[in-house]
Amino acid sequence: MIRSLLTSGLLLVSLCSGISQLRVDHLVCENRMAPSGVDTRSPRLSWQLSSPQRNTLQQAYEIRVGTGNSGKEVGELVWQSGKIQSDSSVQVCYQGAPLVSGNRYWWQVRVWDHQGETSPWSAPATWQMGFLDTADWKARWIEPGFTEDLSRPSPLLRKEFRISKKVRSATLYITSHGMYEGRINGQRIGNGYFTPGWTSYHKRLQYQVYDLTDQVHQGNNAIGAILGSGWWRGTMGYSDHKDIYGSDVGLLAQLDIRYTDGTEEWLVTDSSWKSSTGEIRSSEIYNGETIDARMKKTGWDLPGYQDAGWSGVKEKDFRMGNLVSTWDAPVTKHETFAPVRILTTPQGDQVLDFGQNLVGWVMVKADGPAGDTITIDHAEVLDKEGNFYTENLRAARAEDQYVLDGKGPEQFEPHFTFHGFRFIRVKGYPGPIRPEDFTAVALYTDLPETGTFSCSDPRVNQLQHNIQWSQRGNFVDIPTDCPQRDERLGWTGDAQVFSRTASFNRNVNSFFAKWLQDVAADQAPNGAVPFVIPNILGSSNCSAGWADVATIIPWNMYLAYGDLRLLARQYPSMKAWVEYISHQTHGDLWNTGFDFGDWLFYSPEDDASGRAAVTDQYLIAQCFYAYSTQLVLNAAWALGDTTDMRTYAALLDRIKGAFDREYMTPAGELVSNTQTAYTLALNMDMLPDSMRAQAAARLVANIKKYGYHLTTGFLGTPYLCHVLTRFGYHDVACRLLLQDTYPSWLYEVKMGATTIWERWDGIKPDGSFETPSMNSFNHYAYGAVGDWMYRKLAGIDTYADGPGYHHIKIQPHLFQGFSKVSGSLDTYYGMVSCSWSLDSGKLQMDVIIPPNTTADIFVPVNSPAGVSEGGRPLGGETAIRTEGMANGYLKVKAGSGTYHFTGDTGLTGRK
Repeated sequence: MIRSLLTSGLLLVSLCSGISQLRVDHLVCENRMAPSGVDTRSPRLSWQLSSPQRNTLQQAYEIRVGTGNSGKEVGELVWQSGKIQSDSSVQVCYQGAPLVSGNRYWWQVRVWDHQGETSPWSAPATWQMGFLDTADWKARWIEPGFTEDLSRPSPLLRKEFRISKKVRSATLYITSHGMYEGRINGQRIGNGYFTPGWTSYHKRLQYQVYDLTDQVHQGNNAIGAILGSGWWRGTMGYSDHKDIYGSDVGLLAQLDIRYTDGTEEWLVTDSSWKSSTGEIRSSEIYNGETIDARMKKTGWDLPGYQDAGWSGVKEKDFRMGNLVSTWDAPVTKHETFAPVRILTTPQGDQVLDFGQNLVGWVMVKADGPAGDTITIDHAEVLDKEGNFYTENLRAARAEDQYVLDGKGPEQFEPHFTFHGFRFIRVKGYPGPIRPEDFTAVALYTDLPETGTFSCSDPRVNQLQHNIQWSQRGNFVDIPTDCPQRDERLGWTGDAQVFSRTASFNRNVNSFFAKWLQDVAADQAPNGAVPFVIPNILGSSNCSAGWADVATIIPWNMYLAYGDLRLLARQYPSMKAWVEYISHQTHGDLWNTGFDFGDWLFYSPEDDASGRAAVTDQYLIAQCFYAYSTQLVLNAAWALGDTTDMRTYAALLDRIKGAFDREYMTPAGELVSNTQTAYTLALNMDMLPDSMRAQAAARLVANIKKYGYHLTTGFLGTPYLCHVLTRFGYHDVACRLLLQDTYPSWLYEVKMGATTIWERWDGIKPDGSFETPSMNSFNHYAYGAVGDWMYRKLAGIDTYADGPGYHHIKIQPHLFQGFSKVSGSLDTYYGMVSCSWSLDSGKLQMDVIIPPNTTADIFVPVNSPAGVSEGGRPLGGETAIRTEGMANGYLKVKAGSGTYHFTGDTGLTGRK
């Protein structure tokens, strides 16, 4: 009967598709399409509406969920919600019968809009469960049984098995200590790299789930894995720190085979597996990988391979309670680059330039005698003389070596390392170097691209390009500070300042949800948040602006995605951080302990004139104390906790009062007359209303004093332009953006950067470098200006009362230095976009609002007279209504649809 009902429903979808204009599509479960390994008992389901009609709003929905795989294999219905009166279409919680570990489920949804139209049932979508209980694990941890060489070659682990019946499904659950690459019947398992990813392993170790139904077959099969040291035991951090989580690598794997006759069989890691080594002779994240093709064990991952000479394995009794499913997308291969030039440096090195600073590795083709060794070194830049430059990598060797087997053309690439580079130096290559034999491959977490930004100034477009590429290269499973030197750690300050920008460029909801779990896991019992997450440095020391990651990113993710479950899960961590600060204060002043301050602020080498922009570190700390308290207050409001709202509102008042008494004169001057001091005080609303305008004027005076250059560091930079635009100095903010001499964003662009630099003057005007001990050329922190570019220049924002762009704000800020600006964002509801252009004072403004959302659109015009939409004067369209002029904008309330506004502004955009 159930099969008949589903078949009829699918037929109804087909028949109705030509009738209803209202559709439901883009079904996602737990923020992913057709995910495997869902380990929550109440998955969240989201969908998008599509309709050619303006002002489309969902009034009700109905969901049905069944066991099986999207109609190919149909079991019973486990939830039929009935018609639910609600406009919710994002992260709607499953409320059906208890879900079962490992089961596949299909689901559909249909909706009713506010005009009474009903959509057909959506096409089915699917998800597969992970393990809901540790008892679901039947496998045992295994480690190689041989004595390991000092170079730590990558172990090979294998097992053959036989299938005698017809397979309905085969699902692999797998993780490792160290990194793994799974193999089945001679094929790679999945497209992910560096699995199982990096977490606080002893508290949270991810496993992955793969559908191997099409990769196993009746008869003999072979399954295996290659292991690498990775973050588990490789050199990480400082002082040659090894074996952070353990000294041995290991594997845990469980293959669930379900047969068409209803029976089930498990293949698990246990003492029956075999172990050996192969061609990967050493592999380290910092130092690179060595592959000796002469030691390759051809066919080891195929059935029938003779493994009599292999060692056994050791079963290990590790606990299973730290195992969690993978929420985030894997690291995968992306763009490839051919060399744009091949050069010989003044020092005689053979160097290839790929034209883009990227993170990944180089695939090499070669044909030469057995034993020939090709060495590939990596660098971000050449020095001023044009020589290969690696001093800024510090102790990271960043070197891959390939030893040929001499049996004909060969191709090499690493497995368990990655590099940050634009240039490679090639040594020992057998024959002339040809561009077609070298391909750079970018690797990063496979996050959906969501945002676009462009404008009439190609330099700013290059800046946006650089921001995006720094995000790509530093989002390799966790948000890192840099991808090239002996660091590559999850620095909390860098991540929090960039998190809102990141949410525009790509969908980072699950990426940060995963990492924030480790923030909470590594948070000290007293609430302190370490400098880096995962905390491999060991210390629980913390700093203002860094540890505030515990409050800032959860709130930013709530604004960007409306993710209330994430906010609720992180809420105890948020509170614990604020309570930690409170216990360090005296009279509500946080003026004790270590702080990084406004990291890498403007500081001339010869500061005899006192122009270094030094901001009192405790003034900064007090601002972030207030900001974190405000965000906890915001979270309490979103979660409906009125008691906490009262508690933190009272605390916030005391914090601000203490700031004003300690750091501001009666005339309104701050004790640190710096851009960062005024920016933070204004952004965090530290000053009484009556003192804010004069403080903004002081900020502008300071900017003018430095010739319209910024002087801010990591903590002031993200908010600087926001504050200027908010307080009526948008033209000053734009002048800072368009400044192209040091220090500025476009100085780097002018110097040829393809990613964001760690320092404003990483390369000085004379071509020399900043100190090599800390001079990354791929460091996204200063790219946090991208948030302002999206929200203020393009004008795309969300309101807290309708987070995740359920209630949209469109308010572009014009500047005559631009003749056009365009931005778009793919939200959970659909595409939001705003593009504007200026020609002889005439505004053209195009806006797209997705279904099931509402928007406040602010049209920047001199007056409502002459403003038209779609070629018609405003007033007759029922989907929009005007609400009058204020502060140079005509406010328009609108529902979904595509809108084209024209009007007079009095500004002339520069071509």
